[in-house]
Amino acid sequence: MNTNQSPQSATIVGSGIVGIACAHYLSEAGLDVTVIDRGTIAGECSHANCGYICPSHALPLTEPGAFSVALKSIFNPRSPFRVKPQISPALWKWMLQFAKRCTHRKMLAAGKPLQAILEASMSEYHSVIERLSLDCEWKEEGLLYVLQTERGMESFAKTDRLVSEEFGIPATRIDGINLPKFDSGLKEGLAGAFLYPNDTSVRPDKLNSQWSANLQERGVQFIEKCELKSIRKEAGRIVAIETNRGDFKTDCFVFAMGAWSTKWESALQCSVPVQPGKGYSVTIEKPEHSPNHAILFPEHKVGVSPFDEGLRFGSMMEFAGYDTSIPRHRIQQLRDSARPYLVASVDGPAQSQWYGWRPMTWDSLPIIGTLPELSNGLLATGHSMLGLSLAPATGRLIGEIITGQQTHLDPAPYSPTRF
Repeated sequence: MNTNQSPQSATIVGSGIVGIACAHYLSEAGLDVTVIDRGTIAGECSHANCGYICPSHALPLTEPGAFSVALKSIFNPRSPFRVKPQISPALWKWMLQFAKRCTHRKMLAAGKPLQAILEASMSEYHSVIERLSLDCEWKEEGLLYVLQTERGMESFAKTDRLVSEEFGIPATRIDGINLPKFDSGLKEGLAGAFLYPNDTSVRPDKLNSQWSANLQERGVQFIEKCELKSIRKEAGRIVAIETNRGDFKTDCFVFAMGAWSTKWESALQCSVPVQPGKGYSVTIEKPEHSPNHAILFPEHKVGVSPFDEGLRFGSMMEFAGYDTSIPRHRIQQLRDSARPYLVASVDGPAQSQWYGWRPMTWDSLPIIGTLPELSNGLLATGHSMLGLSLAPATGRLIGEIITGQQTHLDPAPYSPTRF
């Protein structure tokens, strides 16, 4: 970052898991850090996701055929991956760019830097969780991909082979007959599964609350209900940000606003091609015979997360703008999608129902780095479905850029200038 002297203070706009991680590394570097949020700490997309931290997700969403699936979904309101009919030039520009990248070659090219930041983040998590003694239901039991049909197994076996050959990510194949022995929460008669043993899971709201509380004890200031109103700039620098709770003047500013980032393109003088990809979850009281592992059901596009005091079903990808509704049929769809796989009842009382807008980029890579026109402003957004997985490496990279250190990752693939 081009500054005349080492920055002493930073304001982070956005207190999701990415903002929390940025605050952690900047605080460790000795900066005076303030985090502001228009809502509550980690109250939006970081709050009630499935809690997977998954290096196995090295394949970008831009797989061949993904765009045709998106187009067909326009006519199917119940599609797990859905583009809602709408007049939105920004969305259709985004979709066109997404479509251009849905080739085998471009998918693999994007997968390499995605894998690099996934693996770096996992390494950082091991260090942070142990050093700070965060009590967040951290489970190193892998992520289990369960298939209902033989056709599903054959299809996923091709994906597994690709991930193994191109990225060196190992999985253990489990035949259907052995699944109930491996996890007693799974029904008999399923086709089989693939276990990615290097993935982990957490309860995300506990991770967020524990980590942010630790930071506050170390002097980081979190200010909730503090909404960004405008950005004051002079001579290629941000001199202050204006909020409903006063002005903030610090040496540097990090914008970690998730799916809201694109609304500030003009003020940031930078293209931020992020679209909100809406997901849902429902968490029920923990039933008898709950599964023991974090599980994905690829054929039904739903994930299941067993927690100490609940069972969560989560999924969906809706491009529906900034829609705030939680349709009853979507929550029921989550329950029904898990039903064929689980011994436990999926119909228990809901502890919570939730939606979140994932900040989706058209190349599946996050946007991390200095703004091209504002030398003391940085972006940390666009983490798509992997915000929880990518947060620590993002925070470390932001800290390294601001303090002028050698970066632990090549920052070029994630740079805001690539657009």
